[in-house]
Amino acid sequence: MSYDLEQENKEILARYKDLISNTYRTLDEENNKLIRKAFDIALDAHKDQRRKSGEPYIYHPIAVAKIVATEIGLGATSIACALLHDVIEDSDYTYEDLKKIFGEKIANIVNGLTKISIMNHQNISVQSENYRKLLLTLSEDFRVILIKIADRLHNMRTLESMAPDKQKKIASETVYIYSPMAHRLGLYNIKSELEDLSLKYNNPDIYNEITEKLELAKENRERYIEEFKKEVSEKLNEEGLNFKIKGRAKAISSIYRKMLKQGVSFEEVFDNYAIRIIYKSDAKNEKFLAWKIYSIVTDVYHSNPSRMRDWITQPRSTGYESLHLTVLGPDKKWIEVQIRSERMDEIAEKGVAAHYKYKEGYKQSSDDRNFENWVTEIRDVLEQQQNLSTSELLDNIKLNLYSKEVFVFTPKGEIKILPTNATALDFAFSVHSDLGMKCLGAKINGKLVPISYVLQNGDQIDILSSQNQKPKSDWLEFVVTSKAKSKIKSYLNSQKNQLVEDGKEILQRKLRHAKINFNDEEINKLQKFFNLKSSQELFLKFQSNELDVSSLRKYLESKNVFNNLLSRFRKSPAKNTAYIEPKEQNLDMIVFGKDEEKLNYTYAKCCTVIPGDKIFGFITISEGIKVHSDSCPNAINLRAQYDYRVIPAKWVNAESFKNRVKIEIEGLDRMGMINDITTVISGAMGMDMKSMSIESNDGIFTGNIILEVKNKSQLEQTFKKINDINGVSRVRRLQS
Repeated sequence: MSYDLEQENKEILARYKDLISNTYRTLDEENNKLIRKAFDIALDAHKDQRRKSGEPYIYHPIAVAKIVATEIGLGATSIACALLHDVIEDSDYTYEDLKKIFGEKIANIVNGLTKISIMNHQNISVQSENYRKLLLTLSEDFRVILIKIADRLHNMRTLESMAPDKQKKIASETVYIYSPMAHRLGLYNIKSELEDLSLKYNNPDIYNEITEKLELAKENRERYIEEFKKEVSEKLNEEGLNFKIKGRAKAISSIYRKMLKQGVSFEEVFDNYAIRIIYKSDAKNEKFLAWKIYSIVTDVYHSNPSRMRDWITQPRSTGYESLHLTVLGPDKKWIEVQIRSERMDEIAEKGVAAHYKYKEGYKQSSDDRNFENWVTEIRDVLEQQQNLSTSELLDNIKLNLYSKEVFVFTPKGEIKILPTNATALDFAFSVHSDLGMKCLGAKINGKLVPISYVLQNGDQIDILSSQNQKPKSDWLEFVVTSKAKSKIKSYLNSQKNQLVEDGKEILQRKLRHAKINFNDEEINKLQKFFNLKSSQELFLKFQSNELDVSSLRKYLESKNVFNNLLSRFRKSPAKNTAYIEPKEQNLDMIVFGKDEEKLNYTYAKCCTVIPGDKIFGFITISEGIKVHSDSCPNAINLRAQYDYRVIPAKWVNAESFKNRVKIEIEGLDRMGMINDITTVISGAMGMDMKSMSIESNDGIFTGNIILEVKNKSQLEQTFKKINDINGVSRVRRLQS
């Protein structure tokens, strides 16, 4: 392929000037020189490299640097690191080279970015390992994660040139790892865009459908917002306020989540766009003006008190501040209104991390302390759980990324922020690990409560402890914070290890008395005889006396019988007695991989698959290939954590296929409704109905029906005919 190098060089320079034009107002000459030097090194390092699209590779670091500068709001050091972020990995420049040219700080950040770049080694939980590395960089330099998120955002924006299977892998990893991290760092715009782009590649049909409907509704939305502006602006101007009002459609992924959660169509999501009122204020009057605007808006429009959210009185731990209310606006349609100052809006747009320690004149606020406490907690969890599998670690960390928050008070009146559904025991661990380990109960607002008490906003909590108290396994059933879980598990594991050692010694003595050698082979035989999953379980059974001398005697008797039988057939060739799952019939309907091979497979139980569905194969450890639907609830996790075990799959012959699909029907109940539904299913469509349950309450019915379906087309035609039945308001397919 030939390239116009002269034109490309002009474009590279134009993109660099565009980057600088967004920073020169805030950076001095020395900082701009630093950025220029980083650009020159990056240009040299990537001079012979191109992206999958065929573009010069340098376009990518320039774009990442622009995101870092304009969308996250970081300074010269971070912009330089963004320009250099692939230099060590993709060129001959080394860490030592960058250290000599730029100093240790920049070299360390670029090295941190290199460490967490996507690995190509096909070993277990590759993407989870990347997540562990990503989190470990918290203890090095926080800018590493922010630049990595910017890097991922630009990769997602330019994903078109990748192969479809790579698109799904990267999109799944993004929504699994990077979106929650961006959310937790207060980068809400970036989080929403990452989720939208992930949906675009993971579920393009849904993405395109919602996008088209938002575009069709754009004119009505703009008219609606203008009417709202006109009515509210008049009142705000009368009060002499300096403000601006803007409207925006909600994120596509957010609308889709509401559709799934509420089981409704796009048209039934009543607040798929929002209005934002941003006002100028000095620090002294900031809160007062927010409530003043709230009062004016609710004078004009009726509000829904149950949907009121006050994050100004008590900001989120990310530093997010805003008043959210839902009002019955023009045309009597519900709409969300967000009220915030310019300062609040900047933090909401760019995240608290953008202001975190890297700006001149930084002054730590309580919100920044909350944020720093969260970072410290992540570090603690990582240090305490070195022996935990990465998947378990990932679950523990993610547990607190998306969680909503509850605000409680210590006996001294200090505020502590914990995830919603946190208990008194979670609070104890958040104060100090030792206090959690010895926690007996608590006093909430002066009243005695158990350690499992779920905290409510505004509770004042005083922990009661005892030196004799020890963690118990049932504690894990109600704690929700990763710190509490990790500490309890660590203690229980240490206790279990001691019991295992005791059981091992007991078994050794018993085998010695029976004149049997204590070795791995014998332990494996004992384990199989007693039908136990591990040697640990075997030792624990002997420690607790569930297995004793009489149990061992039965084993020895069976061992003698087996040896006698073995001697009779010793000359016969050994047969493979491993269990083989019976082959499923009609396995020529799906082919796998680029070569479209016919391989043995079974259908996954977590989703219902029918011909016409988009599908993929997943190579399991013990059950061969499982076929999943692209819309399977587990698809994202499988692609994000184990993409190297995902193989493309396609339908080739589905004539003899039948699979059971569960559907849900809702509508207004009336005489003959069930008969009309069954007439369509069994009569018009000739489908086999395996089960049917109908519930009716106050004239509204809900029905669940299991059908035997041949293909997606047959199901879609059935849905169309059911929807045409008088009184039916909705019919949808349910995943298992």
